[in-house]
Amino acid sequence: MLPSKDTQAFRDLLHNEVEKRRTFAIISHPDAGKTTLTEKLLLYGGAIRSAGSVKARKTDKHATSDWMDIEKQRGISVTSSAMQFVYDGFRINILDTPGHQDFSEDTYRVLVAADAAVMLLDAAKGVEAQTIKLFKVCRMRNIPIFTFVNKMDRAAKDPFALMEELEQVLGIRSCPMNWPIGVDGDFQGVYHRDTRIVELYAGGDHGQKMVEKTDISIDDPEIGNYLEAHYLERLRDEIELLDEAGDAFDLDKVLQGQLTPMFFGSAVTNFGVEPFLDRFLSFTPPPLSRTSDQGEIGPEEP
Repeated sequence: MLPSKDTQAFRDLLHNEVEKRRTFAIISHPDAGKTTLTEKLLLYGGAIRSAGSVKARKTDKHATSDWMDIEKQRGISVTSSAMQFVYDGFRINILDTPGHQDFSEDTYRVLVAADAAVMLLDAAKGVEAQTIKLFKVCRMRNIPIFTFVNKMDRAAKDPFALMEELEQVLGIRSCPMNWPIGVDGDFQGVYHRDTRIVELYAGGDHGQKMVEKTDISIDDPEIGNYLEAHYLERLRDEIELLDEAGDAFDLDKVLQGQLTPMFFGSAVTNFGVEPFLDRFLSFTPPPLSRTSDQGEIGPEEP
């Protein structure tokens, strides 16, 4: 039984429920893997038991969030879907929006409801036309933008070049939270800058199941038994350069939409999806106030 709405107990309950919620949209150019990433977040959130790629050849499954026949035939999202699941104490609402330009008006409406955005980039193509348009809408609202560089399982652009592209094309500075190991179609895993842990991946049954992972500190003398010397040497060099020349993480700037945390992974293989979800949820805000003709309306207003 719920407490009465005019009691402190009800206000506390409402506050706790608001604080648990995370509502975000995923924005990208068509075919960057947006619906696939949505599917994998649902997988790791426990909302589904196995995942199927929109264009999978090894299985007849289609992505759960692409439910219309036209979406299955064309491999694109043409409607907005809202999916909810509980993960690590958070109640998460994912707003999966159409990426195709023919349906962009629906996407703009969805972004009004979002408290944060995940900007998905194709690692080989970088910032593309539709991404620029959607980024500008997010920027107008000053909502936090988190960048997930997808398709690292294929040959990718140099990560430093992608960081420069974000600044030159979109005008936003970036701070990589992790760093990819293997960018030539030989993606091994990621290095977490905050913990100095190297996370290496295996398995996943072509992305249908959670991957197996091995965690080891980059300072561990045994790391050479887990990662080949040429990967380790390049990783150490790039980390040193990043630490010296890169932007420091600043949560206030992130929440003001001035700095984008950057993550690397492969949604189709599930590599890097779980650490992205964990860190994203720890940084992104609960429901924000909205402006109306009555002034600011807070998330706990009746």
